[in-house]
Amino acid sequence: MNPVYLDYNATTPLDPRVVDAMLPWLRVGTGNPSSSHHWGREARAAVDQARLHVADLLGCQVNELIFTSGGSEANNHALKGTAWARRDLGRHLVVSAVEHPAILEPAAWLEREGWRVSIVPVDAHGVVDPASVKAALTEETVLVSVMHANNETGVLQPLAAIAEVLADHQAWLHADCAQSVGKVPVKIQDLGIDMVSVAGHKLYGPKGVGALFVRDGLSLENLIHGAGHEQGRRAGTEAVGALAAFGEACRLAGMDLDDEMGRMRDLRDHLAAKLREVRPDAVVHGEAVERLPNTLSIGFPGLVAPDILARVEDQLGASAGAACHGSGGEVSGVLAAMGVPAQVALGTIRLTVGRFTTEDEVQRAIDLLTPVIGC
Repeated sequence: MNPVYLDYNATTPLDPRVVDAMLPWLRVGTGNPSSSHHWGREARAAVDQARLHVADLLGCQVNELIFTSGGSEANNHALKGTAWARRDLGRHLVVSAVEHPAILEPAAWLEREGWRVSIVPVDAHGVVDPASVKAALTEETVLVSVMHANNETGVLQPLAAIAEVLADHQAWLHADCAQSVGKVPVKIQDLGIDMVSVAGHKLYGPKGVGALFVRDGLSLENLIHGAGHEQGRRAGTEAVGALAAFGEACRLAGMDLDDEMGRMRDLRDHLAAKLREVRPDAVVHGEAVERLPNTLSIGFPGLVAPDILARVEDQLGASAGAACHGSGGEVSGVLAAMGVPAQVALGTIRLTVGRFTTEDEVQRAIDLLTPVIGC
């Protein structure tokens, strides 16, 4: 039987319709989007169309988008670009304790370069209290970065409430939305965010492409210098095929989102219920708060996640916490920040469903895990 893929938060499969949008540019797409001749104009039109689809999904203006090589570059640009551009206003940043390494590592780098970084805690459910953000602010704070959805637990953060805290402060608000865009509605105006990072391969697009939304009127220092691509904000000839695919992925993500959210939630909850029948002591992280409809982070006390996955690795695709952190049997920093006991955290695996997951696949995953977690 075919193996079951339940690692959609690590990366999503390419939607066949996205592949169809990309292929023409790989086969005969000759022009450079910066060239003025016929081939260049065709390429520019494809890039412009992609930007329109991304803008429609986020509810922003096309001139507020910078295309990047992915979520990590977008996050680095947001943090470093803000720090460099606003260094005369202050050298203090605030981030949450459960951020992705693509936020925590640039923040640590800036700290080594002379900036001060405050890390705000989360509660036992993994949620940032806006009051904690307010308490961390100083007169020198120029940026607050809090992710929208956690990549391990799926827990959603109260970005709109955090934006309210910053309403009368000079600090800009950035959100890493790599995990949330395409899974739940992400509209810029509703959330009140100044900058948003998006990754193509988290919403059925190709790897190596993404975007950074920067609210009109905000000026960042460039991360990549060179020619005047991306309105002079990010040098480098645009990858037309990847961008065409990214744009199509964003267009598709906006279709039937409510129905897809409900379908994924049903699959996730069925999976959790059946695993708990086998292990009533299993702990579902973040289940008491709002979280992504596709994400199940579940801990089995007394077991070790890499051992669980090793016994099903050729038949079931899943992660021990997060794909980005490896699987060396160490306690996840996210779960540690939530105060999860080590015996539960060490036995936590992440199972994430998606667009192509079927009920039959979920049942096969249950059948595969049952003898492993029940022993």
